[in-house]
Amino acid sequence: MMNSRICKMLSIEHPIIQGGMAWVSTAELAAAVSNSGGLGIIAAGNAPAEVISEEIRKIKKLTDKPYGINVMLLSPYADEIIDLVIREKVPVVTTGAGNPGKYIKMLKDTNTKIIPVVPSVSLAKRVEKAGVDAIIVEGTEAGGHIGELTTMALVPQVVDAVDIPVIAAGGIADGRGMIAAFALGAEGVQIGTRFICSNECNIHEDYKQSVLSAKDRDTIVTGRSTGHPVRVIKNKFAREFQKIEKSTNDLEELEKLGTGKLRLSVVDGDVDNGSVMAGQIAGLVKDIKSCKEIIEDMVKEASEVYDSISRFIN
Repeated sequence: MMNSRICKMLSIEHPIIQGGMAWVSTAELAAAVSNSGGLGIIAAGNAPAEVISEEIRKIKKLTDKPYGINVMLLSPYADEIIDLVIREKVPVVTTGAGNPGKYIKMLKDTNTKIIPVVPSVSLAKRVEKAGVDAIIVEGTEAGGHIGELTTMALVPQVVDAVDIPVIAAGGIADGRGMIAAFALGAEGVQIGTRFICSNECNIHEDYKQSVLSAKDRDTIVTGRSTGHPVRVIKNKFAREFQKIEKSTNDLEELEKLGTGKLRLSVVDGDVDNGSVMAGQIAGLVKDIKSCKEIIEDMVKEASEVYDSISRFIN
């Protein structure tokens, strides 16, 4: 069950990829996931190349396992980050917020695996044709920047449309979610919100507590009018943003309103006035554990659920 094409392609033990979360997915978190048998990801976000170069230096000291860099294609430093990835021979690149087509050949020339995040069947087919190695299909249940379709609806449609391996993301935090993703045809899962509440995630404790305290209906989506919707936990800032969003068509004003708000919550711990990005699955996250424990628990539960289903079917 766990010996998928994703495991073979990425040389990992478990088909679990850690999501690339800006300000959250540091070298320490990524190394812990990689050392636990998954694929750890450092998030470049909007950081310049020199910042990510230091993160790469750190992770090389913390693990000898495969790891990846998440490149936000809307970042003004995207070209610099790709150049850095090539120089450092980073094993894997995941991309978000766009089509990585112009980078694919140069990355493949250095044997870097490229796995874009896609929110639709049409983009999945385009990037497969362009030569990517696999795709992350992310449903609207996810935290941070999202599309419109749900994981349950989108994953099987993409699986039917492409031949490369599919990794499911959005609304997955435990072994039950893993098995559900595999049943839809995915060969791996990407986990974000669950890893926020890990010992190795070096963010402000108040951010973690916001996730731990969240219930099933405690996330909302802001920024739909800008074309870049973001799922966050309800707080003073999110409600203010939604209120202003309903009263203005000024995209520049909305972008200015959101600038720096993620760092404010992640680093400074202001979870009232900052942006607390988390997925709908936050309601299932009840404790803080090591990445090793999180992954081991997921794999064990997935195996138990699989056995239970097999007995039921037989």
